[in-house]
Amino acid sequence: MTPPPPTFGANSNAARDIAAVLHPYTDLVTHQEVGPQIITKGKGVRVWDDSGKDYIESVAGLWCASLGFDNERLVQAAANQMRKLPFYHGFNAKSHEPMIELAGMLLARAPLPMSKAFFANSGSEANDSVVKMIWYFNNAIGRPAKKKIIGRLKGYHGITLAAASITGLPANHRAFDVPLPGFFHTITPHLYHSGILGETEEAFATRCADELEKLILAEDPDTVAAMWAEPVLGAGGVIVPPHGYYKKIQAVLRKYDVLFVADEVICGFWRTGNYWGSQTLDMQPDIITCAKALSASYLPISGVMVNDRVFQGIAKQSHEIGTFGHGFTYSGHPVAAAVAIETLKIYDEMDMGAHVCDVGPYFQSALRQCFSSHPLVGEVRGVGLMAAVELVADKATHGNFPPTAKIGPRAVAQMQEHGVIGRAVMNDSLTFSPPLIITRAEIDELIDRTGKALDALTVQLRREKIDVVS
Repeated sequence: MTPPPPTFGANSNAARDIAAVLHPYTDLVTHQEVGPQIITKGKGVRVWDDSGKDYIESVAGLWCASLGFDNERLVQAAANQMRKLPFYHGFNAKSHEPMIELAGMLLARAPLPMSKAFFANSGSEANDSVVKMIWYFNNAIGRPAKKKIIGRLKGYHGITLAAASITGLPANHRAFDVPLPGFFHTITPHLYHSGILGETEEAFATRCADELEKLILAEDPDTVAAMWAEPVLGAGGVIVPPHGYYKKIQAVLRKYDVLFVADEVICGFWRTGNYWGSQTLDMQPDIITCAKALSASYLPISGVMVNDRVFQGIAKQSHEIGTFGHGFTYSGHPVAAAVAIETLKIYDEMDMGAHVCDVGPYFQSALRQCFSSHPLVGEVRGVGLMAAVELVADKATHGNFPPTAKIGPRAVAQMQEHGVIGRAVMNDSLTFSPPLIITRAEIDELIDRTGKALDALTVQLRREKIDVVS
């Protein structure tokens, strides 16, 4: 029997939310019954709800609030630009100072030579834009059949139509009629679940490259245009590919002249311990997308960087047509660009790389020390300031709980009870990507609170006679 819905005051924020808001990534029927958690303020790595309770934000919102929730310099950067030039666009060869400066800053910080930067408003828009650019490029250079796109199972690249088609997560496909035709997915580079008993990292990486080559050959290399890859797969469970994986993958892509796109939306701007995840994982992409920490998420902005080969093809086609017929009203919006410029300056001035290189290994070591032997935990994985703790029913076989048990959501609920905002993704993997400004003391507090939550969940499961095989 369905419990009666909670009673909300007619004018409460919860009641107003239920009446008016269509929430992303939410069970909309359950939401009508239980209502939202309403966050009212933030400071540093913490946020507060409307009851006054504080939480450590263990995922920086959505992998993105890199400088925390109260950076006054970013507020002032937005206010100053609002007063000077609150809006202008980049259509028809128009420009403005913040867009010019930000493009130059990005290209100067790129992990390898890039030619031009294009701006959008989200990671999804950036990746969607790149699909169109690649199709446009191949038309320009006389390869109109070379249009197919390869993503990876458990990869995440956004939720617009093309980006959702590259994404390899079932929840982003079901009932949306995606992937669109021409989009394909190759093996997830996760040894813990996809490896064969006794298989080494090297052998597994070779098998991943072989699977990719088989897919390209099956589809015809003359029709395959590009492959997308997050350096570390984020929403799929913070999956760090095995050593040598990208070297082998890139050799296959070069063999068949398939462009390589690095999705740095989560991994960029020091998250993995280097400025770009591509540097941490030894990737050499033709195109890079970024967002999130580009502005510390204080305002929406994303970027695309293309190498000169790609730019020259796009430029040639635009000249023949008379225009590059793609862009957004808010591409390179001056206020968002000004905030992004200030964000990059803050990273430099704080020496954010040195900070992450200090707290990142501490974070990874503490997670493993506290949770690797926990009866609910199968694997702790990650790099820099991103990690996952995967909850399993059987540690020996790596067997997950059935989805109907909703172990991940239950763990997140327990974390919330203990003062941590958490997030569970595929295979009941609890993801962590705290603001980059987190300290060692805050890491200790985060792990202590999370440990108490997992202990409480373990007790609950045993009382309910749900098997937990340690």
